[in-house]
Amino acid sequence: MLDDLNILIVEDEALIALDLSMILEDEGADIHGPCCTVDAAMGCTDNIDAAILDVDLRGETVFPIADRLQAAGTPFIFHTGRADMEELRGRYGADVSVVVKPASSGQVLASLTRAIGRR
Repeated sequence: MLDDLNILIVEDEALIALDLSMILEDEGADIHGPCCTVDAAMGCTDNIDAAILDVDLRGETVFPIADRLQAAGTPFIFHTGRADMEELRGRYGADVSVVVKPASSGQVLASLTRAIGRR
């Protein structure tokens, strides 16, 4: 389903990042990251096809990464347990993809493939 797509994972919880990596690799994706800080992720935004972004990275928002991806036309989804939906929709549009933790692998994959299809 995600054969040879380069997917960036920005997630500060190691077990969740590992789980996401395994889910995506099982679908044929090549993983960039996982990155656990905005600074680390900034260096990984080139040459990717899509991204999964946790909103809160140890008190720091992922918005600079999302802004960069949006400006480049790179699809992304938010995968978060602490999101202000109004803020996300106000900033990234009503159709922004948000998967609320905990989420099944099917939910994550469906949201990501929809986001990729919209590009």
